[in-house]
Amino acid sequence: MAAVEIEIYTEGYKDDVARLILGIQNNEFNISITLAQQPDLEEIPGFYQVGNGNFWIAKLGEKLVGTIALKDIGDKQGALRKMFVDRDHRGKEWSTAEKLLDTLLDWSRQKGLAEIFLGTTAQFLAAQRFYEKNGFVEIEKKALPGTFPVMEVDTKFYKYTLPR
Repeated sequence: MAAVEIEIYTEGYKDDVARLILGIQNNEFNISITLAQQPDLEEIPGFYQVGNGNFWIAKLGEKLVGTIALKDIGDKQGALRKMFVDRDHRGKEWSTAEKLLDTLLDWSRQKGLAEIFLGTTAQFLAAQRFYEKNGFVEIEKKALPGTFPVMEVDTKFYKYTLPR
């Protein structure tokens, strides 16, 4: 069985990224959101790949099976965004989510970040368990930094403190 590989996003994957994310949001979780409501997906390099931020894709051969992004929000802090894994490539068999998160955390350490924040929706129960298992602690919305880009659909928030 081929292994899932993590790569830094390039523009050649723009349509695949949008298709994967919208498919999971709309079809799997019935979240009524459009590409137009996610302008960051129209300009990934300018939104994520600046400062200490980046955007990664998970591939199995040539097939895109996952995404994760880090938005630099200043003050040695980042926002974890756009973590999506194709339904057929979740779980320990593939370790797609773990590989994506490990890549983001390794990058964050290399860049000297101190904290990573994220927001998620109530529907993403498996994601919440995954984040908690990996050291993220739930926080109140009011504890988020002022620079954190809150999405309208997000109702649960987490913080990860990188070891010094």
